[in-house]
Amino acid sequence: MNAEQPQQAYRFPRRTLLAGIGLGLALVFGPGRACAADAIRIGEINSHNSLSPVGQAYRNGLALALEEINAAGGVRGRPLELVARDDDGDADQAARNARELVSKEHVEVLTGTMLSNVALAVAREAARGKTVFVVGDALSDAITLDKGNRYTFRVRPSTYMQAAMLAEQAARMPGRRWAVVAPNYEYGQSAAASFKLLLKQARPDVEFIAEQWPALGKIKADEVVRVLRQARPDGIFNATFGDDLQKFVQAGNRQQLFAGASVVSMASAGAQSLDPAQSEAIRDWVAIGYPWDQITTPEHQQFLEAYLKKFSQRPQLSAIFGYTTMKAIAAGLKKTDGADGDALVDALRGLQLDSPLGPIAFRPLDQQASMGAFVGLVSQKDGRSSMSNWRYLDGAAYLPNATYVRSRRPASAMK
Repeated sequence: MNAEQPQQAYRFPRRTLLAGIGLGLALVFGPGRACAADAIRIGEINSHNSLSPVGQAYRNGLALALEEINAAGGVRGRPLELVARDDDGDADQAARNARELVSKEHVEVLTGTMLSNVALAVAREAARGKTVFVVGDALSDAITLDKGNRYTFRVRPSTYMQAAMLAEQAARMPGRRWAVVAPNYEYGQSAAASFKLLLKQARPDVEFIAEQWPALGKIKADEVVRVLRQARPDGIFNATFGDDLQKFVQAGNRQQLFAGASVVSMASAGAQSLDPAQSEAIRDWVAIGYPWDQITTPEHQQFLEAYLKKFSQRPQLSAIFGYTTMKAIAAGLKKTDGADGDALVDALRGLQLDSPLGPIAFRPLDQQASMGAFVGLVSQKDGRSSMSNWRYLDGAAYLPNATYVRSRRPASAMK
C-alpha cells in the first residue's frame, strides 16, 4: 500500500477480506495450493466505512502484524486470514456480525471494536459461541469486570488503569475542587467513576463540584464550558475525545475556562483536528499521549521503521494496539493444536509477549493485558502537537487489585 491510497485500500464492502491477505498467503504457500482452505480465519468487526485517522491507524497496525506473521510462516505453517465486517458503530449490527462470522465464516477468533458498547455486544456473542474475542482498543472496565466472560481478553490499558495513572498525577496537584466532563455512555461513565474513586482514595480532601455528561458526538460545548466555568474548579478531568474534544477545547479557550484550572485528560486532541488559528489550543494538559518520535527503545524503533516503510506516514497510538492485538492472537494460536476456544483461552491466560512498548502479559484473573501508557504534558500550538516531561507507566502497576476484580468480575468468567 502506498501513502496516497491508505483510505482506498482499507475501506471494505462488508463481505470482503482484508486487503493484503493474498500477499501473506503467497508468502506461505507456493502457486497452485489450496491456500484459503488451510488458513486460520480471524473475524474483525469495526466501523470500516467511517474510519477516523485513529481507526485507520488501528487497521494499519493489524495489517502490518498480519504481514509479518505470514511472512514468517504463519501459525504452525498456516497463514492468518482476516475476515472483515462493518458494525456501523451499532451494537446490534456488531452482534449480528459476530454470529455470522462464527456460524457461517467459521472464524476461530474474533477481534476489533473501538466503541465500548459495541465491544460488549460482541463479547456476549463470543461467550455464547465459546469463541475467543481479543479486544484491541475499546476501553470500558465492564469488558473485563462486571460483564467480563471466560472468552474475552483485552490488549489496551483499561479505563481503570488509565484513570489510575491520571488520578496519581492529579493527587499531586494543589487544588482540591474538581470538575468532570465525560461522554454519557459506558466508557465515559466508567472513566469518571474510576477517576473519582481513585483520586478520593489518594486525596480524601478533594471534592467534585461539577459534572457534565454530553451525548457522544453531540456535545454542546459552549453550554458545557459555561457550567464548568461557573463552578470555578481547580482541576478538570476530561474523558471526551475526537470531535467532541476538539469542540470542548475551542469553547474552553473562547471562555477562558483553562486559564484558572489544571486539566488531566484521557486523550489529547490530534493537532490535525484543532484550528491552527488558535495560538494555544492546549497548554500543558496532563494527558495520555504517544511521543512516537521521542521513544528510543529497540522494540519501538523496529516497529516504527516497519510502519514508516509500509505506510509512509507517522503512526498513531491506535496502530500499536492493532499491531499488538494481532501478534497476541498469533502467539496464543501457536500454543494450541486446533480451533477449540477453551484451549485458546488457556493459552492466552498468562501469555507473555513482546510489543512495541515492551513486554506485556495477560493477567489470568481478569484477562487484561499489562500494557502501559505514556503520561506527560501535552501542548498544541499553531496546529502542532508536542509532549514533554513524559513517562511510560507500566500497566502492571495500575491493574486493579485482586479483591477489587473479584468483587466485580463474574465467578463464571474466572473458571
